[in-house]
Amino acid sequence: MALNAEVSFTWVGHGTWKARSAKGKIIYIDPWVMNNPVAPDALKKVERCDLMLITHGHFDHVHDALEIAKATKPKIVTNFEIGAWLGSKGVEGDSIIGINQGGTVDVDGIKITLVHAEHSCGISDGDKILYGGTACGFVIEFENGFTIYFAGDTDVFGDMTLISELSEFDVAFLPIGDFYTMGPDRAARAVSLLGVKTVVPMHFGTFPALTGRPKALQVLVGPGVKVLDINPGDTV
Repeated sequence: MALNAEVSFTWVGHGTWKARSAKGKIIYIDPWVMNNPVAPDALKKVERCDLMLITHGHFDHVHDALEIAKATKPKIVTNFEIGAWLGSKGVEGDSIIGINQGGTVDVDGIKITLVHAEHSCGISDGDKILYGGTACGFVIEFENGFTIYFAGDTDVFGDMTLISELSEFDVAFLPIGDFYTMGPDRAARAVSLLGVKTVVPMHFGTFPALTGRPKALQVLVGPGVKVLDINPGDTV
């Protein structure tokens, strides 16, 4: 199921991924790990994290970010407001790279661009919900040139076409669960706008409300697009 021989992605579950870059960097994307109800036990222990990427501030994407960041001291790329929140919680400021949509940063040869997403972004902090800036997606270009679009939590939006025109990527990671994000029908429209031929679905099956499934998306997009049918713990 390998997408690229030098880059791999292991689905921790929900919207969380553990990736290995072309030069062996360990990357956690939207780190809901130890408290993720569908994460395999073998993936709940984080011994190394070189780079952390956070799309938005909801608990199911940042719940374990503070603990992992303090233990492993990665570089962190996220939006400015989430970066400021992490800093206020004791994460070392020089490790945080808080940028915004349209911005690109090169972290040890891995280029990350923040792009638009249609979603909210409040940070749960005790009994308060704090302003978390705007939710985003990522275009990630690895050291060997292999590039993905990681949509984060989002609905379909017309400017997915523009994202595709501005950045040539090989694979799209798309949420398909419905309820909190687009479901398979709207994700099929996203696939059409993006023009990709390989889709990695995510953000489905964790809770009963997240009813979308890869097989439903595969039927909608047809045989010209490969939709991976994966389970937590699978590596692609």
